[in-house]
This record gives sequence, C-alpha cells and structure tokens, in this order.
Amino acid sequence: MQTRTLGSTGPAVSALGLGAMSMSGAYGAADRTESIATVHAALDAGVTLIDTGDFYAMGHNELLLAEALRGRDRDSYRLSVKFGMLSGPTPTMGGYDGRPAAVKNFLAYSLTRLGTDHIDVYRPARLDPTVPVEETVGAIKELIDAGYVRHLGLSEVDAATIRRAHAVHPVSDLQIEYSLISRAVEAEVLPTLRELGIGLTAYGVLGRGLISGHWSAGRGAGTGDHRARSPRFASGNVEHNLALVEALRRVADAKGRTVAQLAIAWVAAQGDDIVPLVGPRTRERLTEALPALDVALTADDLAEIEKAVPAGAARGDRYPSAFMADLGVGN
Repeated sequence: MQTRTLGSTGPAVSALGLGAMSMSGAYGAADRTESIATVHAALDAGVTLIDTGDFYAMGHNELLLAEALRGRDRDSYRLSVKFGMLSGPTPTMGGYDGRPAAVKNFLAYSLTRLGTDHIDVYRPARLDPTVPVEETVGAIKELIDAGYVRHLGLSEVDAATIRRAHAVHPVSDLQIEYSLISRAVEAEVLPTLRELGIGLTAYGVLGRGLISGHWSAGRGAGTGDHRARSPRFASGNVEHNLALVEALRRVADAKGRTVAQLAIAWVAAQGDDIVPLVGPRTRERLTEALPALDVALTADDLAEIEKAVPAGAARGDRYPSAFMADLGVGN
C-alpha cells in the first residue's frame, strides 16, 4: 500500500482511505456482517485511514467500526471523525453545534462508542454560523494538548475559514468533496491548502456511485437512500450525467480499467497531498477500488479524461438546495 501524509503536520496514512458512512444506511440498508468483513479486508490490504462521523445513523457507524476494529493494533490505523451535525429521533437535520462545551461532549461520546482513548483527526462536519471558528478550533486544540485528539481537521469550509482556523492551530487536512464532477475546490481552496501546507482528503470521488460505472438511469434509489433527494440523480439530470460516464468508460476501456478505477485514479493524480476516500459497502466494491492506486495516468490520459468529463459538465447541485448554503464551496 502506498502512503501519503496529511499535510505538513498530519499523520502518514494509506494513499486510499475508507469512508464508512454507507455502512450505516446512507444509501439504503447495508449488511452488517459484510460491512465488517469489508473493513477487515481494507485493513488487511493496508488501508490505514478510516473516516466516520458521530452523526452517521446517530452513532451506529462508530459502534459498527468499534466491532470491526476490535482486536486490531490501535497504532495500525488512523481514525478520522467528524462531529457537530444535529438531528432528532426522525432523520432530519437540526443544524450544527460548534460550541467548545459541545465539542468536548461530542468527543467523549465518540471515544466511548469507538472504544478508543484518542481520535487521530477530529473535525467539525460543517461550520456553525453562530460560533466563531476560532472558538471551535480552540476547543479541539485543548483536546489535542490533553492527548485525546492527535490532529485538527476541517470539513467543507472556504479558504478564508481555513486561514482563520490554521492561525489558531495547524490544520492537518481539509475533507471536502472532490471528483471529476465536483471541482469547485480547484479555484481557491486547493491553492490555499497548498500555500499553508494542509492536505486534502477527498470524499465523493465516485459521486456517490453516479460515476462508478455501476449506476443506470432506470435504477431508482431504494428506501432510506439519500440519493433519492440528490439533484444529480434526478430525472433530466441523471441521463446527462450518465452520458459523461459513458464517455469516461471509453477512456477506461482503452486503459484496461474500470470506470471507478479511472475516476479514483484521476483524483489521486491531482497531487500527492490528496488522499481519496472510497465508501464501499462490500468486499467486491473494495476489491475494484484498490487497484486504482496502480493506475498511472499520463498527460495524454489526463487530457482524454478532461475531454470526456470537462470541469463543470455535470448537471445538478451536489446536495439538495437546503444544504448548499452550508458548504464552503459549491459544485
């Protein structure tokens, strides 16, 4: 397994990370046994970065990971945890909480659910508009000083917020959506990260399955699948977006690779400071994703990919309109 470092101050991790969100119902029901087997297979393949959120099915994901990681050497993997998103008994968003007291409270629950004494990278999932980011980051800094957290991360914030947070404590990495169909980070955020020596962990590298090569226009999202509300999967948009996938498939076929492998490899090729996160729910999808790290893309390959899927070519926002205002950057 190749490794990369999360920025100039963060940990060394596998060049491909495992995002666990889909194992807790985000895209419909997931098989618990297969999810745990997938985590085991990822670890056995050398994946060391595992990403979760304390709000993924309201703690379910952390408990699932605790079971999957039981008995593993704690130094053999790195846990990245997002916090701060609020909900209630029904699965509706209730805003964000970045108050220092809440930060410490969230962490205490995560440590207990995960069965660990520290989190490797701790990050607010979104910016709380009622709390200065300096206060939220200051609380994480106190947790770092106390040994409960190793590194500060951020998620879905703009360049100005990155600078403000970094002035309080060095940021190891920003987690943000980055893929062939979500490239807004390239304008200001990515240059700012590189100026400050901050890494990027890219989620959504397969567009929530849209550019995996396995989605079809006639396929509906099942019960509980968040993609049923995603503009990019909506009728009228999905057909256009899947035409981009077919163009990408022709490039992938020419290289003897799958569409998913090419899409992951493209993200990885954007810089050694970027770690793509993949979110397989099964060992089959994990097995397909892992060889993406071995795909060497030439300048000609990158030009062909750009021709197949030009920047800004996708139709539809990457989140429903109610959530777009909470993002640091758009599509």
